[in-house]
Amino acid sequence: MSDPTRTNGRPENKAGDRAPRLPWESTQQPPAAGAPPTAAPRPAGDSRMESHQFQQVKARVHRRLLERLNLSNLEKTDREVVVETIRKVVHDLLTQDMVPLNFDEREILIGQVLDEIFGLGPLEPLIQDQTISDILVNTSQQVFVERSGKLEKTDVRFQDDRHLLQVIDRIVSGVGRRIDDSSPMVDARLPDGSRVNAIIKPLAVDGPHLSIRKFKRDALSGDDLLRLLTLTEPMLEFLKAAVKSRLNILISGGTGAGKTTLLNILSSYIPPTDRIITIEDSAELQLRQPHVVRLETRPSNIEGQGEVPQRMLLINSLRMRPDRIIVGEVRGAEAVDMLQAMNTGHDGSLTTLHANSPRDGLSRLETMISMASLELPEKAMRQQVASAIQLVIQISRLSDGSRKIMQIAEIVGMEGDVITMQDVFLFEREGIAENDMVLGRFRASGIRPKCVDRFKAYGIEVGTKLFADGDGAAMVRGARR
Repeated sequence: MSDPTRTNGRPENKAGDRAPRLPWESTQQPPAAGAPPTAAPRPAGDSRMESHQFQQVKARVHRRLLERLNLSNLEKTDREVVVETIRKVVHDLLTQDMVPLNFDEREILIGQVLDEIFGLGPLEPLIQDQTISDILVNTSQQVFVERSGKLEKTDVRFQDDRHLLQVIDRIVSGVGRRIDDSSPMVDARLPDGSRVNAIIKPLAVDGPHLSIRKFKRDALSGDDLLRLLTLTEPMLEFLKAAVKSRLNILISGGTGAGKTTLLNILSSYIPPTDRIITIEDSAELQLRQPHVVRLETRPSNIEGQGEVPQRMLLINSLRMRPDRIIVGEVRGAEAVDMLQAMNTGHDGSLTTLHANSPRDGLSRLETMISMASLELPEKAMRQQVASAIQLVIQISRLSDGSRKIMQIAEIVGMEGDVITMQDVFLFEREGIAENDMVLGRFRASGIRPKCVDRFKAYGIEVGTKLFADGDGAAMVRGARR
């Protein structure tokens, strides 16, 4: 007998007898077929690979593969063995059907079938592309991605709405959630932490929609923000001092502006001796401190019971002896409890909200406080906000796709019924270049912030020149992320 060969990913013994059957194999054995160890690269949206005929071949091979193999226990077997066996079976099926595909096309087909079984089908190449930050599926026939802050249409397609629904169901069921006619909206996350939102008929008129905000494996740092021209060195030095001296900070911005990224970077400056509790709808923060407790909300079950909102988690976190509390985003009545925590010894806390300017952010906080049905007078609400928050950071995504910290404002108190603020740093737009990149400059306002005295109390020295009007200003030609 010649050297052992491999059949279905397992070696035969020297007598030619097969090793014991693996638990995920059915009794019908596919013939052995040689295949290279890795599939060829799969370009997303290749015209021939996305043709109707090719999709029919893929669907037929996928169906027959499921008939031939028992895939219910795949997770119990080493993935490499499973992949090799599936590769051999697919080659065998294509040979039996005499499908006229060349070597590269067969490898692409095998990769797509593996994506259907193990991954997210047509979206898998986009998930693996590290240059993509968002994947937006507008029904089965239209997929957009965001690169460097700009939306691009892709050639990726699903076979039909049913195919897209299967992918959505695979995602949401993986985190114990469901989507159907009675519950047509759902938030979920992928195993790598990417945030997912799906909505289907009858709410989505034209068919299922899927949005994926990809999770960055390597968290950005302050140096990355400098490289991307999101801020300047004086601004970064000021923000580091603000976090270390335990100022309460509110990050304001629009959708996709980079609020969570900035929150993650600022939290990296928290001393490792602090006990930090994070509260999020979908866990995204990547804190590297040794003492972190991560809490995540829970939606209601199929009977409409068991929901755990952010407010409940926030109230519970106060009983967990936190030094700092980080709320991923305040949206409603939990703003009251967040402000109270900031006012009662949990200084140095951070949170984000959606708003177009620091002043709009404070107005939104007032609206959220009113959602708690406490019937507080308007002045009392503003006093709560003014005493709880010391800094508001406004971050925006500009028309060229770059992200900029547009404003760092300090809350200095109340004048009558109005919260008073003063700018510390600003980004001034000066026009658009011929290549559509935004022109502008960062500058200090020239006002020495009150919080500098607090910096000194914590042993942090920042030069007064840092805040001189025009000092440290930087001209910007735009930088795409």
